[in-house]
This record gives sequence, structure tokens and C-alpha cells, in this order.
Amino acid sequence: MAVHSENGKGKFTAILVCWLLGNGCLFSWNSMLTLQDYFVNVFPNYHPARVLTLVYQPFALGTLAILTYYEAKINTRRRNLLGYFLFFMSSLVVVVLDLATSGRGGIGTYIGICITSCVFGVADAHVQGGMVGDLSFMCPEFMQSFLAGMAASGALTSALRLITKAAFENSQNGLRKGAMLFLGISVVFELLCVLLYAYVFPKLPIVKHYRAKAASEGSKTVSADLAAGGMKTLSGEQAAEEDPKNMERLTNKQLLFQNMDYAITMFLIYVLTLSIFPGFLSEDTGKHSLGAWYALVLIAMYNVWDLIGRYIPLLKCLKLKSRKGLIVVSLSRFLLIPCFYFTAKYGDQGYMILLTSFLGLSNGYLTVCVLTAAPEGYKGPEQNALGNLLVLFLAGGLFAGVTLDWLWLIGKGW
Repeated sequence: MAVHSENGKGKFTAILVCWLLGNGCLFSWNSMLTLQDYFVNVFPNYHPARVLTLVYQPFALGTLAILTYYEAKINTRRRNLLGYFLFFMSSLVVVVLDLATSGRGGIGTYIGICITSCVFGVADAHVQGGMVGDLSFMCPEFMQSFLAGMAASGALTSALRLITKAAFENSQNGLRKGAMLFLGISVVFELLCVLLYAYVFPKLPIVKHYRAKAASEGSKTVSADLAAGGMKTLSGEQAAEEDPKNMERLTNKQLLFQNMDYAITMFLIYVLTLSIFPGFLSEDTGKHSLGAWYALVLIAMYNVWDLIGRYIPLLKCLKLKSRKGLIVVSLSRFLLIPCFYFTAKYGDQGYMILLTSFLGLSNGYLTVCVLTAAPEGYKGPEQNALGNLLVLFLAGGLFAGVTLDWLWLIGKGW
């Protein structure tokens, strides 16, 4: 949809803010994932790489299912702000827990870390569904930038973790010092996201334009954000009187049936990815010359290529638009499971790095292709609802994936 020049002001700023907010959506959680070398050292008997992911997902999926069901009545501004605030507070709690116990670990601290992981899941459900729904009725560049930001959080956290690990490697208690610095950066970044969403994003002219358009099409979720941007909207009754057709929209059930192939594709993408990343890469790839750095390098390569994959669809000639094509490619990725199995058993670290890079590249590429194509042709409220539904299937894939990840442990004392 073309945007008039007076309403298009702030597009570049909006793209940048979307990228930062996407970063904030996963920065805290990726910090937890990237700190697996520290958590495995502090809690060696509790499989933190798998357990923290497993306790995170049910809360993310359950909360997201409830929010998706009531999506049309929820104040999107309050939902997103609450999510980013929970990320900020939970990151702070992880730091406080470690400082209070002087990094000694123990079952009490581990339970506290697990509870924090559950809160991360609740926060993720608020932010990811809320933001994807919100951006679904804006220009595709905003969605692409937000999704790229989510991937960038992984790349950034991996880079920061490698830097902090190297900086303190030779100092006393260096592993813990690096982890604390790393978590401190995460806390500050999440606070920045709260401020950006509260005070910067709603006041950008192009954002106000899209939200006003969504409100004119019957959306009730944008009123608080429009008010924060200094705009007033018609109430639902007034809009209905002005043009009754504006209030007509497809139900969530109808939207789901029309887009079941997209929903299944989202599920398939993430069930495969999370059955390998991060649990298998952290614990089941054997010992190699990189030693303690090996799992960190693998996770970093996944994150970097996931980020690259999310920018490829910006080149229209490389964007996969075929709905059948997306499902076929998503199904073909399951061939990676035997590839990873035999590479871990017989291959060297170069082949494992190559496979991990392809896992990340395909994950990022397919995610952007689906989430930017699916909302096309719908009205604002329908696009918001569809964005929430697709994120729900994404979360379902994540949960199924982290559950299936435990199958790698069969025959290893389990």
C-alpha cells in the first residue's frame, strides 16, 4: 500500500525502532541461552540447556493461546509494554539471584532461574504476538526489520558472550565475571526497549498513519497507542454508524482455515529448529579441538546465519512466495536430522559448523517469507489477528521442538 509523503515521515526511524524492539523481544532469552557454558558449570547435574528451554515454552505457548483468543479486545499498548517490562525485571532478577548466592549454584538458585525462565515465556507471549500483530497492518519493511532484530539479538548476544568470555578468561572467577557483565548489558537494553515503545514509536507519523487506518477499519486494539501519539479515534459505535462495512471482519476460525498452510509451515520451521538448537548443539556434539568454545561457536554461527537469512527476502527475486513451495521447503529441512546425527558421530567440527549455519539461514529466511506474505489482502483487524495466530503456531512448533530435543539423550544413560 502506498503511503502519502506527509504520512510517510519517520519511516527510516520506524524501521530502526522496529529492529531494536525485535532485538528486545529475544535479547533476554538469548542471553540465557548463550550463557549455557556458565549455567552448565554452575548447575552441572541439571541439564540447564534443555530444562530452561522446556520450562520456558509451556508458559509462552499457554499465555499466547489466551492472548490470541482475546486478541481483538486487548489493549496492544498495555500488552507490549507489560511484556518488555517483564523482560527487564526478569533479567534483573537473574543478576540479583547470582549476586545473592555469589554464583554458588544449588537447587534453590536453580529453581529461581527456572521460575525466571517461566516469566520470560510469559513476556515473550505478550511481546512477540503483540508486535507481530501490530506490525502486520503496517508496511512489510517494519515486519522484516522486527524479525531481523529478533535474529540480531541472537547474533549480538553470541558476539557479546564471546567477547566477555575472552576478556575475563584468564582472570580469577573469569567465567562468572563475564556472565554478570553480559547479563548487566541485557538489563540495560530491555529498559531501553520499554522507553522506545512507550515514548518514541507511537509518535512517528507513519506509525500513526497505519494505526489510524486500522482504527478506521474497525480495530479496537490501537486506540491507546493512537492516544499516546496524540490522535483521537472514532469509537466502535461511531465507526459502525459512519460505515457499517468497516466493522465486518473474518473470525479467527475463518482466518485460520484460509491460512492453514502458512500456519503449518510456521509450525514445521520451528519444530525442526528447536529439536536441534540449542540442546543438541550444547550437549551432544562431542569433544573437539575448540573445547569449551565449541558450543558457543555453533550457537554464534546459527544466530549469524539466521540474521542473514532474514534479510534475503528484501531481494524480491529471492523471496519465496509460493504457498506450496514454502511447505515443501519446510518439510525438506527434516533431512537435517540424520545429517546432524551422522555428523556428530562421524564428522569433524567443520561439517557441524556448516550444517548449523544452514539451519540458521533457512530458519530466518522462511520465517520472514511467511510472516510478510500472509497478511496481504486483509483489513487491519484481520491482519492483527492473523499475525497473532501465526505466532501461536510458531510457539507450538517451539514447544514441540524442545520436547523432541530430549530424544537425542536416548541411549546416553536415560
